[in-house]
Amino acid sequence: MTTAVETTLAHFNAWTGGDFEEALRHVSPDVVCDTPNGTLTGPEAYRGFMGPFAASLRSSKLLAAFGDDHQALIMYDAETALVADAPGAELHTVRDGLITSIKIIFDRQPFVEARRS
Repeated sequence: MTTAVETTLAHFNAWTGGDFEEALRHVSPDVVCDTPNGTLTGPEAYRGFMGPFAASLRSSKLLAAFGDDHQALIMYDAETALVADAPGAELHTVRDGLITSIKIIFDRQPFVEARRS
């Protein structure tokens, strides 16, 4: 059995490595994603939110990963084309090797300010 941390890290390594399609292979067709922008349902809604961020990624660094068989929590630093310092955290719930729930936490304000400039 794959632990939630293993599934989450496979997902994280895929999207931070430039392969968002591979990242989606770890996401359930019924995924629910809570973001600072609201709740999204399904892989396509998740792709619409996270895909542009992943595509703008210049670098990332995993800071921590913890969990058990059913949940994983990761924290990372990211640099994007728009924002030089974009830390984030995600809580994933995993069932049968797929991420069924994602809660993403990050500071939107640097992105808002960068778009204004």
